[in-house]
Amino acid sequence: MAQHTASGWEFTDDRDHLVRAARRPSRLVAYVPTGAALHDHGIRPVGIFGSAHDDPALPDPAKTGSLPLADLPYFGAGPALDLDALLAARPDLVVALTYGGGQVYGIDPEAAKHLEEQIPLVVLDVGGGRSLTGIRDRLIALARSLGAGPDPAADAELVSAERRLTAVAAVPVRSRVLALSPAGPDSVHLARPYAWPDLAALAGFGVGLVDPAPGQGANWSTTTWAEAAALEPDLVLTDVRGNAAALGDALGPRIPALSWNPELPPSAREHARFLTAVAEALEAVRP
Repeated sequence: MAQHTASGWEFTDDRDHLVRAARRPSRLVAYVPTGAALHDHGIRPVGIFGSAHDDPALPDPAKTGSLPLADLPYFGAGPALDLDALLAARPDLVVALTYGGGQVYGIDPEAAKHLEEQIPLVVLDVGGGRSLTGIRDRLIALARSLGAGPDPAADAELVSAERRLTAVAAVPVRSRVLALSPAGPDSVHLARPYAWPDLAALAGFGVGLVDPAPGQGANWSTTTWAEAAALEPDLVLTDVRGNAAALGDALGPRIPALSWNPELPPSAREHARFLTAVAEALEAVRP
């Protein structure tokens, strides 16, 4: 919920915190993919930051969407977040994420506490308990509160991509799609489809996702490449974030692979691009 009142701007974030500012914020600093989604709505951040998995010197290009990186300050990542540089940019709002429980992702707890004492902080939940549509809608709500208008073209692009994917997936023999994150030459993290909102969305459109055997990880099942190959996928979605290893020929040269970003910017345009890419890949491997 967001509103403009006589006393300024208010937005209730996904921690159920009522975030207030004297006026509508216009100088935002955001976690990289969230900043990319806001930029798709016409709201350009004055800076971005990464997570502990990211390079502290350069933003991960897999997460940046259409952000104009050449002249956009990057304040570091995780423990290397440069709070002094961030504060020097004079932001009037920081937008961060949580994967549930309200703990801010990408910023150390003490740094997050220090930051929130000085600047309004909005935290959006992108955890496995949220649907892809729900995550996108919350970003839209924030963008609208910050002055963004509707984007009928992006909405139409998304509807078209959803219809195409639904049609491609509606075949008698569905292709087996395996999402993974390469860990190195000896091991691989296999994604649990329903722990990831984008993968759960694919399943909802009828895509046949491989669900790995139960294990200790909530989001991943770590195993060997041989065991991954034994699942006999027709298509692999491979994590292309900077912290993932390269896929190479670990599953053999004949299994087609599609780049997958588990931290997809939550905008209609980015979601449409992802769904279209999956549809095209499935069309190419369809029996």
